[in-house]
Amino acid sequence: MSGQIAKLEESLGTKLFQRRPFALSPAGTELFEFIRPFFENIDVVGERLRQNSSPQLRIAAPAIVLHDYLPQILQRLRTKFQVFRLYLPEAARSETERLLLAREVDLGIMLIDKKSRAGIKVRPLLELSLILLVQKKSKLTHAKELWERDNIEETLISFPRTDPVHAHFQRGLERLGVEWFCGIEVTSERLIEHYVVCGYGISLAVAVPGFKPHPQLRALPLAHFPPVVVGVAWSHRVSNVAQQLLAELDTEADRQRGNLQKPSRTLANYISQPRP
Repeated sequence: MSGQIAKLEESLGTKLFQRRPFALSPAGTELFEFIRPFFENIDVVGERLRQNSSPQLRIAAPAIVLHDYLPQILQRLRTKFQVFRLYLPEAARSETERLLLAREVDLGIMLIDKKSRAGIKVRPLLELSLILLVQKKSKLTHAKELWERDNIEETLISFPRTDPVHAHFQRGLERLGVEWFCGIEVTSERLIEHYVVCGYGISLAVAVPGFKPHPQLRALPLAHFPPVVVGVAWSHRVSNVAQQLLAELDTEADRQRGNLQKPSRTLANYISQPRP
């Protein structure tokens, strides 16, 4: 930068500032006032040009959100914005926060735990209950049967220790005075179910709307454990298409809250009771 300024001063034939202490010269002040409006408005003009050409929408989220929920929401969004470019990286919370701060995505859908990193704004959307998944042939019918044991021998299959799901579960265990630490860490909801089906242990999971366990599994509710919160996050001014997606996410969250409050034919049929 110093070299570029020196070339500019040589080209203009005048000093633009003094080095120590730093201060603009009269010529430097005149030049700065001339170019200031350009730099102050470049972000606004750039955003307008992007919107006028082909708006883009970059959303980071876990695989289950990208696969099971987002396509329907994006269909509704296309009724208002018929053409926009999509970028959908699969990411857990920590990676989502990194992408947001690097401005590599516009929005992130993630689990919220305590305070987010500085510079990130968060809007809660939905509270979801924690559950345990066990094999149907297991004799366990309620989670409290585990807490009554002196020692839990089954391996706990869970998300990494830094994940909000795991953190919420451990806080619930602490209140019960129970120690049960993760023995197998995975990053995918489908991997969690797969390893229980294969007999590797008991998994911690989230009862997402419309949840149906694998046919060989049974869900045990964790009624007295704190729920996890799903939210949407952003770190900078969002575009018009991203603002509309925020509105669609709020609408979808309201609809899902209504579904969760109704008797569920999908989840209630699979929890608590052993099945033949």
